[in-house]
Amino acid sequence: MTDPLTVPPVLSGNYAFFFDLDGTLADIKLHPDQVIIPEPIRLALHQLAQKQQGALALISGRSMVELDALAAPYQFPLAGVHGAERRDIKGQTHIVALPTSLAAELSQWLSESMAALTGCEVENKGMAFALHYRQAPQHQQAIEQLAREAVSRFDGLALQPGKCVVEIKPIGINKGAAIKAFMQEAPFLSRQPVFVGDDLTDEAGFEAVNAAGGISVKVGQGKTHAQWRLASVADSHQWLLQLAQQHALTDRREGYESLDSSI
Repeated sequence: MTDPLTVPPVLSGNYAFFFDLDGTLADIKLHPDQVIIPEPIRLALHQLAQKQQGALALISGRSMVELDALAAPYQFPLAGVHGAERRDIKGQTHIVALPTSLAAELSQWLSESMAALTGCEVENKGMAFALHYRQAPQHQQAIEQLAREAVSRFDGLALQPGKCVVEIKPIGINKGAAIKAFMQEAPFLSRQPVFVGDDLTDEAGFEAVNAAGGISVKVGQGKTHAQWRLASVADSHQWLLQLAQQHALTDRREGYESLDSSI
């Protein structure tokens, strides 16, 4: 789909919510360590999760450790590294890891190959590698070529382009697959999925949600498979706050004092 897409409605019902983080819940920064989720947005996520009996997950290229730190003090079901690691509502983790020898060899090869690309950075996520060039956009083509060479040189790997980053990950790992896995489990099971994301890495998630009859929302401009659009992270924040407020109003109308109650 292409521009323009309309702003999504404020939803009230039995939904399973999935949110990307960078560029969706938090503004993208020059360095990933500078990113924060504002406290009112963390609280709104918590309130919305309570209302949906826990059916809210963060789906990100970041590791689960990073996601927990950014969402603190709240904890949610998570899919980190695009789904290569996942934590369900019961706290059980599901990991897709690269063979130890392959990961070590690839890590060394990438570090040596990127040494001459000043301003670029390789992030070792254990089960995937992110090649960042946000601080050196002039090296975009060199990074993309290096990533393609890595996939051709080492077996079992796939590329995932993103905003100023190219990730190298195990084949078959993507946000769409992570959402499908959650949707087979309680409390997500039998609910209508909603996924909000901003990047190329989120398109597989949009497609999975669309196929399930759900609601897909793109944050920012650009071609997308999403059905709806929010213009910016600020608009994403406003929509999320409205969702949390809508559910709070529903509770008050029904005579409940807690967001833990059922619709």
